[in-house]
Amino acid sequence: MNESEQPSPTFAAALELFNAGRYLASHELFEELWEGTQGEDSDFYKGLIQATVALHHLQEGRIEGARKLYAGHRRFLAHYLPTHKGLDLATFLEEMQRCFGEAARSVPAAQLLADPAARPRLRRLEGG
Repeated sequence: MNESEQPSPTFAAALELFNAGRYLASHELFEELWEGTQGEDSDFYKGLIQATVALHHLQEGRIEGARKLYAGHRRFLAHYLPTHKGLDLATFLEEMQRCFGEAARSVPAAQLLADPAARPRLRRLEGG
């Protein structure tokens, strides 16, 4: 899919679930997309999968597991900066960094992720 094409229904649903804070459900859809992908987008989906699982662990209070996956998602998604598949990955990675930085300062995970405006989001670019 190039930057101007509409996302698949599965991809759109995964984004919606992610942005609603339903990370485990979003993970399942990103994994489905990853399993059906070969080539250059494989690592893109791996990065999104790791981000969703990191946030799910954080949501559940499993900070150490969240931190391990946090590092992995950044390595995978860095290759697709600043945008890929119509997503603003640069802003997303900044939001993830802020979120995990606050978690490292012992802000309770439930507090971090309870406010929809404070959660990391996967944003579609204008026109994308």
